[in-house]
Amino acid sequence: MLQRAKCMSSSICLNLKHLRLIGIPSTRHYFRKRGDDDDDDCNKKRRRNAKDEHVGHLCLHKSRGQHILTNSRVLDSIVRKAGIRPSDTILEIGPGTGNLTLKLLEVAHRVVAVEIDKRMVDVLCNRVAQCGFQDRLTVICKDALKIEFPPFDLVVANIPYGISSPLIAKFVFGSHSFRSATLLLQKEFARRLLAKPGHSAFNRLAVNVSLVANVEFIMDVSKKDFIPSPKVDSSVVKILPKDTVPEVDMDEWWAFTRTCFSKKNKTLGATFKQKKKVIELLKRSQLIDTIAIAQSGDAVVTKYDFDGNGSCNEEEEEEEEVETDEVGCSSSCYLETEMGLFRDKIVGVLKAGGFEGKRPSKLSNEELLDLLSLFNQAGIHFNDRPIQGGVETPSET
Repeated sequence: MLQRAKCMSSSICLNLKHLRLIGIPSTRHYFRKRGDDDDDDCNKKRRRNAKDEHVGHLCLHKSRGQHILTNSRVLDSIVRKAGIRPSDTILEIGPGTGNLTLKLLEVAHRVVAVEIDKRMVDVLCNRVAQCGFQDRLTVICKDALKIEFPPFDLVVANIPYGISSPLIAKFVFGSHSFRSATLLLQKEFARRLLAKPGHSAFNRLAVNVSLVANVEFIMDVSKKDFIPSPKVDSSVVKILPKDTVPEVDMDEWWAFTRTCFSKKNKTLGATFKQKKKVIELLKRSQLIDTIAIAQSGDAVVTKYDFDGNGSCNEEEEEEEEVETDEVGCSSSCYLETEMGLFRDKIVGVLKAGGFEGKRPSKLSNEELLDLLSLFNQAGIHFNDRPIQGGVETPSET
């Protein structure tokens, strides 16, 4: 215990000793003509700086989200709230210089740390070795968004703000099962993740994550607890995957919510009546029908069924074609007619479900799932491939 306490108490000292901040202008200004003596002083200073870099001084870059959490009480609270068991393997993204990593190694069986900055990896490994925990730490020096994670039980991390959204999506929609993810996020981002229907911050991110997981607020963290200090405060949240998720094709769901939340405060009727959106959905639905017919082995691809009754009469189609030829309607005229029929079909679905005048920002996941089901039953699709059903792993793009 004394050895551990000594290691942890020296973490901040080592952090301050070996981290050199950049981008902080001096408060002292000198206006003096440079002479030969000054040139010698400058050369000596450059040599000293070069030596400092060699012994391990680090420049932290705010643009890369490199903010080191130094408040020991906050670190202890994060570890305590994570609910770590002695047998757990912890996945940590962006460990930096290891302040949180050392706390995790005290209570967990193993920590897998993913860090893209090799300079940070060197400092982390040295600190862990000094505390005697090196046998329980695995470091992966790669981009967390581009690798396949090894098995883990929990995620505990102060993740870089710039990759928060894709990284959370990789956790909750990925192939690995885990108990929870305790994450330190930018405060505004955390509020968006926690937002509920009807709240001004409610958004597509909250909709997609809440479909498969519950999100709990843990605590706020002041920007003063970081080196260098970010511009905004942070918050800790805990994401707990749900035991059961709705039976929905995830690619179709993501495409559907992207459409609905492109203008989240507009009514669904206004969103889906736009000419550009009607054309997009019409082409997509025709493509889906073409693929489905080709897969079934039929040689002839028929026109899209706009009446919504699920059947198509070939004789009626021939009569329509004759009438079209008789009036000499151009292809553009035919397209306009086709678009009008398809728009009416979309509006019919919205009216049938009572969604035409509703706004996405006020709808629950259950209501959105019902609307998507109505659209799919009517042959209206949002993803560029036939629906297979079930939950799939999202791509990393």
